[in-house]
Amino acid sequence: MVENYMVCNCKQVSYSDIANTLDSMFKFDDVLTAFEDVQRVTHCSTGCGGCHQKVLEIISDIMGGAKA
Repeated sequence: MVENYMVCNCKQVSYSDIANTLDSMFKFDDVLTAFEDVQRVTHCSTGCGGCHQKVLEIISDIMGGAKA
């Protein structure tokens, strides 16, 4: 189990919020498409944008099999 932590301070989105959003998706093949879906649900990376790369890395890790 990965420790939960805040990824997007502007919108108060945690690692678990991102992982749970991905879990609720029917299918995800593409990191950028998954990012758009996560962003639409959580609103992460819509404030200052400072977490953009971190969110992409988390999505990529989860899609690659990292445990949420």
